[in-house]
Amino acid sequence: MFRRTARSILSFVMITAGLAFGVGATAGTAHADECYTWSRTLSQGSSGSDVTQLQIRVAGWVTSGERLSYDGQYGARTAAAVKKFQAVYGLSADGVAGPQTFSKIYALQDPDCTPAHFSYGELNRCNSDWSGGAVSAATAKANALKTMWKLEAMRHALGDVPINVSSGFRSYACNRAVGGSATSRHLYGDAADLTGSPSFCRLAQQARTHGFSEILGPGYPGHNDHTHVAFDPSPYWSAPNCGI
Repeated sequence: MFRRTARSILSFVMITAGLAFGVGATAGTAHADECYTWSRTLSQGSSGSDVTQLQIRVAGWVTSGERLSYDGQYGARTAAAVKKFQAVYGLSADGVAGPQTFSKIYALQDPDCTPAHFSYGELNRCNSDWSGGAVSAATAKANALKTMWKLEAMRHALGDVPINVSSGFRSYACNRAVGGSATSRHLYGDAADLTGSPSFCRLAQQARTHGFSEILGPGYPGHNDHTHVAFDPSPYWSAPNCGI
């Protein structure tokens, strides 16, 4: 909490100083962030790795059934997601990512780039190095980060209620040990099983508007005790007891 408070104060001081000297208002940098610092304002037509980094953080703010691409291209869908992100956090919702938008993202993320309310440890209870799955360890970890930012959006939309992740990345060995499907998205690092409160149905229903293309919950075989969300190239939702 102290670190976040101190960083917020630093952000305010640097933005104020920048405005006083006539700089920083359009540069897109609020302060140097331990994880990632944007150096320019982004809007439709922008492209590059900085756009990709932005997409990772706003991919949970989409319409029902929509998935935002991590392609580094700031198109209409990215602008719409940014606009929703801005609106829910009380910013001017213009779809342009500038200092205020980046400052909010900085306040939401930890030094390792994970969002405030989730951690790599929660998304990997299998091993310490993310190895042994269907993709490289680096890809599995990167996929988990994308999943966490969607969960952060979902958590906020639910009223900032805690969301418990009971299972995330699994190696083939870990997956076999729990009787997981041989084609489970857990092997790719982009899946999360959710338990606790809110209800499983509420979680499944909410997940539809946060970029998850695979949602399995109550009524689907083996999923009456949790809600499963993932990023699947072949979208599939099934939670019959929840109207999905």
